[in-house]
Amino acid sequence: MSVKLNRPALAYAKVLINNGRAVVDERDVWSKHQPSAAVGNDFIDKHGWREYSRWHLGIDDAENPNTKGRYKFPYGDFTQVHRCGVLAAESRAGQYKYTDIEQAAAHLHGMLEGLKAGH
Repeated sequence: MSVKLNRPALAYAKVLINNGRAVVDERDVWSKHQPSAAVGNDFIDKHGWREYSRWHLGIDDAENPNTKGRYKFPYGDFTQVHRCGVLAAESRAGQYKYTDIEQAAAHLHGMLEGLKAGH
């Protein structure tokens, strides 16, 4: 698997956080907040693959661009960045040694902690 950092997604997540479109939730609630497959399909139908890709910090170049398998490390629910999603991405990227994605998620994590602290 050749997974690399999706730089446009990172930039988009930063804009969302800076604009207050973020949820500073708890670490272990991503399974509740992560969009279902049906929600993902509906989002793709309405907005297309390019917009779908902006919600994922990783891209697998070995996969077809028009498949969900290409997009890895989701961080939000298609409306807001979720701290729990960023933490899950950071942890999984670290496990699989995707250092660039891990560092990107850690940066987003820091931005979200700033929101949590009221800065």
